[in-house]
Amino acid sequence: MNKTILTQAGYDKLVTELDELKQKQTRLVTQIEEVAQPDESGEDGLATQLKDELEVINSKIEKIEEAFETVEIVNSQKKSDVVQIGTTVKIKILGNSEKEFSIVSHFESDPSTNKISDQSPLGQALIGKRINDQVEVDAPVGKITYKIIAIS
Repeated sequence: MNKTILTQAGYDKLVTELDELKQKQTRLVTQIEEVAQPDESGEDGLATQLKDELEVINSKIEKIEEAFETVEIVNSQKKSDVVQIGTTVKIKILGNSEKEFSIVSHFESDPSTNKISDQSPLGQALIGKRINDQVEVDAPVGKITYKIIAIS
């Protein structure tokens, strides 16, 4: 079984999300019990909709609980000279600008805040690399070459 590697912030976020999902699960069960009173026409659309929503919530809860079974929290404060989950990487797109990304697990990824998954094409290419290494990533516009200029 593969480990689920998380930063402390990502772990805390998942704990909160799991709690919120379980609360929502309880509310949905109560709502389904209230609206699923059988009548002559059978079950109504609202009960079906609530059951579908409950199924999605149950699936999310199951995925998070499975992740917690094998969780390992990385110390993102520890200095590393190799790109790994929990590190922040400054890269230069050859001939262009510099960008900074935090490498996180897929549970934590949020491209809008420059948190990229270790499973994304760029994340996979960067894992295990060092400063001054170059990586090529296939993108819709073609191959893009990045140079690692800092790891923190």
